[in-house]
Order: sequence, then structure tokens, then C-alpha cells
Amino acid sequence: MFFDKRFQQYSLSSIPKDILAGLIVGVIAIPLGMAFAIASGVKPEYGIYTTVVAGICISLFGGSKYQIGGPTGAFIPILFGIVVTYGYGNLLIAGFLAGIILLLMGIFRLGSLIKFIPRPVTIGFTTGIAVTIFIGQVASFLGLVGIKKHEEFILNLKELYIHIGTANFFSILTAMICLITMILTPKFAPKVPGPLIGLLLSSIVATLFYPDQVATIGTSYGEIPNSLPHFHIPNVNLDLIIKLMKPAFIIAMLGGIESLLSAVVADGMTNSRHSSNKELIGQGIANMITPLFGGIPATGAIARTATNIKNGAISPLSGIIHGVVVLLVLLFFAPYASYIPLASMAPILMVVAWNMSERKVFSHILKTKTVDSLTLLTTFILTVFVNLTVAVEVGLVMSAILFAKRMSDVMLTEKVLPNLDHKIENQMVTDTHDCPQISIYNIEGALFFGAAQTFQQTIMSTINYNPKILLLRMSKVPFMDTTGEANLASIVKHFSKSGIVLISGINTQPETVLKKTGLYKVIGKDHFFEHTGEAIDYALGHIEQNKCAGCKHFAFKECSKLSDVESVESVESKRKLSPTY
Repeated sequence: MFFDKRFQQYSLSSIPKDILAGLIVGVIAIPLGMAFAIASGVKPEYGIYTTVVAGICISLFGGSKYQIGGPTGAFIPILFGIVVTYGYGNLLIAGFLAGIILLLMGIFRLGSLIKFIPRPVTIGFTTGIAVTIFIGQVASFLGLVGIKKHEEFILNLKELYIHIGTANFFSILTAMICLITMILTPKFAPKVPGPLIGLLLSSIVATLFYPDQVATIGTSYGEIPNSLPHFHIPNVNLDLIIKLMKPAFIIAMLGGIESLLSAVVADGMTNSRHSSNKELIGQGIANMITPLFGGIPATGAIARTATNIKNGAISPLSGIIHGVVVLLVLLFFAPYASYIPLASMAPILMVVAWNMSERKVFSHILKTKTVDSLTLLTTFILTVFVNLTVAVEVGLVMSAILFAKRMSDVMLTEKVLPNLDHKIENQMVTDTHDCPQISIYNIEGALFFGAAQTFQQTIMSTINYNPKILLLRMSKVPFMDTTGEANLASIVKHFSKSGIVLISGINTQPETVLKKTGLYKVIGKDHFFEHTGEAIDYALGHIEQNKCAGCKHFAFKECSKLSDVESVESVESKRKLSPTY
């Protein structure tokens, strides 16, 4: 079975633990599902449908034992923008297409790509989303009327400013009751779900003491039906698929990132290990099935997953039970949800935004005052004032460019010579201590597009004569791309006209590149050496010895004999070279 590994060592004694965890998480998921749906610009029941269908599917088909899936806060700005631009019906199609993308990502084993997204980028857009969610709930918290919701953050701020005078005291009171209850509940009853208690208490107070004074789910969206919608396959054509492919890709990317981050958090809390590719497959299947029942896109929910673990979950069964619990509540208690004030939902989302804002990490990265700080701020600002797509694209491009810059900065190309102990050092080279015929260079760092030109220019600019032999020590070059190879080829072409190029200590990856491009053959197999000492021995055997007569540089230990005019002709037969360089 596809989930056998997640049920290894499972026993009957584990079932009560999963039931309890699933029950608690299911109860917590109900107000969150409705709140996320409303904030995304759709009816609250669609959030319930998503919690039921996606929650069960993600637990059934996913790659984590403890993952709880459903609608999440991270999706709110994205889904709201899609609803405003394309409509709810097309949001379902985009969600289905996103499911296909996630499924293909899992099949083609792209789950590990999450580790290549820089932390400043994820923290930047997560905090940006949190700010957007928080501000988006101010109108409901204050009970403002006449508010028009916009996709642009600035326009939403403008709406708040224009309508601030319509604030409703009863809405504020309702919201404060819910907020205070949520804050106090964990302190006095840690096992009791604060959001649900806050929602129930504030709704009861509003219904009993000032009915008709605050907007409710019923007055704003109508009564919530107590059943799942009928299975429905939307009409899709090629033109519609092309139009919705961009939003679908955005949903898939954010869903993949969020779900895998949640799975990583679960691993850290339980000392377990999830299957990232299987998790993407599960997310894909869930997002393909959920829209067919009217549900919005879903992903792994970090907070609910953590709650699931803290309440003793053992296996994916808890996630399935969580979905069943929400379904039962929908079937038996849905009509009562119509009495819930919108002001009661606002604090729940505000607390979600506060918890997902990564305040401490955001502040920590800012304090480093590095290029990561710039990437973080850029991603954050673009998420809030433009959109998530642009923010992530710019953040990733910035990270790549800045990484390349940092890698090029640590690339070292230095001229070196042996010291008295025959060890190679860069401090040995001076105007009076250098070999006119043999130039040796230490190359350290990746020889890639960001550093290759500097590497070439350093060598070409520091040699103001034409040495007979150029020796490149490359044992500290872990990687070479085709740009690095091209620059090395240019150096080889230049020196091959009047001398030879030797390479020592080359690593496997750069050597493979040289062999594939043919440069290895151009340099010559006999010009590659495992050790620098061997290369120096070879070089000293191929210099023009008549030019050594009278030379006072004494770069190598053999130079004293080579410099002696009388012994130059016979030195080749007498010299015994040491391999200790």
C-alpha cells in the first residue's frame, strides 16, 4: 500500500491517540476554514469543503505521518487576487491545474528543490503575507461599512482611511471578546482550542445582547448548507487552460513550498522523516479532487500540523479523522454558523497572521546588515505592495546574483613559489624572488561564470613577460562550468603559442568538464599531475637552461646549480629532484 511505511509499528493502542488528536485539530480547523475562505473572497462553506476533502486526501496520499492539510493563510492574498480577476469558477479550475502541476513535480522527484529557496526569500514573503492578512481584517474588526476590497494593498489602506468614521462599537466589542478569550484560553486551559472558544463566546454574547447590531455570516453570505456540494466537473477548454496557467503555477509553487515547510517542521518536532516527493503527489491529488467538490486550493498547515503532533498523533489517521470531524459538524451544525459575527472571525485571522509573521527571524536577518537583509526587505516590500509572484521572482533572482557575487569574491588566484621547506606559499613571490620561466598559480574557489573572467584577467595581467611554463594548482577548485572552461581555454591558447600549461591536483568534476569539451586533450594528458612536486619536476626538465645562467632569483632549490654558468651544461645529468613540493 502507498502509506504502508507511515503505519509501520502501528498498533490498536495508537488508535485512541489519533482519534483525540484528530478531534481537537478538526474542531480548531472549522473556524479557520471559514475565516480563510471569507478572507479569500469566497463563501465560508467553501473553506469547510476544502478542510474536509483536502484534509482527508492529503493525509491519505501524502508523504508525512503528521501533516494536516486544508486552506491556509498563506493562500489568502493569492486566492483573493484570482477571485477578483478571474472569478470563483475559474479559481476552481486554476486549483485543479495546480494539483496537476504538484502531482507532476512529485512524480519527477522535484521535492528536494525546496532546499534551494533561500531563507530570506521565504521569510520575506511569509511576513509580507502576514501583514496583508492582518490589515485585511481591520475592517471586519472595526465593523466598517461601505468597504470595497481591492487586490492592491495601498487601495485597501485608502478604503480603511476613508471609512474609519463608520466604525461600529458592537463589532469592536465582539472582536475584543474573541481576541481576549483566544489569548487567555491557552494560559488557563492549554488543551482547549482558543479560536473555537473565542468564536463561540463572542457569537453567543452578540446574539443574546445586541442582535442585528453586527454583520454575521448569514447576513453577509447567506445560510451555510449542511451538506457537501454535488460532484461537478467544470467545462474546460484550451484557451481557458492557457489563461489560468499562470495563477495555477503560482498556487502550485506556494502550495509546494508551504506543504514541504510544514512537513520539515513536523520532522523536527517528532524526529521523523517525510518523503518530499510523495508529499507533493499527495498535495497534487488533493488539489485535483477538492475543486470538484467546490473547495479552494489547499496545502499543509504548519500550525494545525504542530497542534496535531502536540496532542499525540501517531499516524495519518489523525488527519483523516480531522476531516471526518469537520464533515460531521457541517452535516449537523452548519445552520448555526450563520449567526457567527464577522467581527469574531477577524481576531482569529489576525492571530494567524501574527503567528506566521516570523517576527524574530525577520528581525534577526535584518540585524545582520548583509545582502540577505536586502533580499529579505525587497521580497517583503514587493509581497505587500505588488504581489507574491513578483516578490518571489525578484527575491530568487536577487539571491542568485548576490550568491554569484559572493562566490566570485572568495575566488582567489595567487602567484606562488616553494618556501625553504618546499611548501607552496604566495608570500614567497617578490620582485627579486621569482622564476622568469615558470609561473605557478594557486586557484581557490569555484571556477564559474561569476568568477571565471576575474581568474583569467588576474593571470594575464600579473604576467608581464612570457614564461616558458604556466603551472596551475587546482586542487581547491571544486567546480567548473563551461564559462570557466572557456576562460581556461583562452589562457591555454595564449600560452601554448610559446610554452606549455601544466595542471596539478585537478578534481573529478572539473576534469570531467575538460574531457567533455576536449580541452583536456588540447592540454595533453602528460601535462596533468596529481601532485605539484611532480609538475615542478617536469617543468624544470623543460625550461631553457641557458637562460638560467647568472639568474639570481633562486626560486627553486635547483636554481643555485642552474645559475652556475660552468655547471649549466652538465646539471641535467647531476640533478636529482625532490618530490616534496
